[in-house]
This record gives sequence, C-alpha cells and structure tokens, in this order.
Amino acid sequence: MSHADTTAAERRIDNIEFNVADIARSKQFYGQVFGWSFTDYGAAYTEFDDGRLKGGFVADEAVTATGGALVIVYCSDLADAQQRILAAGGEIVQDVFAFPGGRRFHFRDLDGYVLAVWSDRD
Repeated sequence: MSHADTTAAERRIDNIEFNVADIARSKQFYGQVFGWSFTDYGAAYTEFDDGRLKGGFVADEAVTATGGALVIVYCSDLADAQQRILAAGGEIVQDVFAFPGGRRFHFRDLDGYVLAVWSDRD
C-alpha cells in the first residue's frame, strides 16, 4: 500500500481482530447475520470485510471475550438484525434502548463477545 493510499486512514480505526475458537463457525455466524465476506490466510487467520472496515478472526490464542472496547454495527432494521442473530445462534443480552442519536441493543456471539447493533431509524 502506498503512502497516498493510507492518508485517509490516518488516526482512524483500521482493523479489528477477534480471537475465536473456530474460524469456520465465526465465518458462518457473521456471514449469516451481517453478510460479511471473508478471505482466508492460512488455517489460523481469516480476514473479514463488512464493505467499509476490514478485520480478522484469529485462532491461535485463547478466547478472552470479556472487557475491552464495544464494537458497534449499524443496521437500519433492528428487529431484523435481532432475528438474524438469534437464528444464527447468538444471544440478545440487552434489549433495544434509546440513546442520543438512535436506538441499539447488545448481543453475545458464539465465542462470548458482546457487540452492539444501532440504528438511527425508529
């Protein structure tokens, strides 16, 4: 990547990695729920692409799913997102609530990570 290509990324979150127990299972979950695409780089790492931000699933360390930053995903239809999460085996851990700027809920994925989904629509 050239210097010109990285200028827009300066001081912005550029990548997020999750330690996961099973890469194939994580790909299935996030692909089913959010439609993310994936590129495998060996047996212990796959890159995900949500269309705006890239990150990765890595399976070479123990999963430590508590604490840390809260990753928040945007979906215009919260009810649909909840249904897709439940259908994929996730768990809703905090029901929809209002906050300045919109509404959101929190869910736990198959490795125990808690993420949020927000919308600026009613």
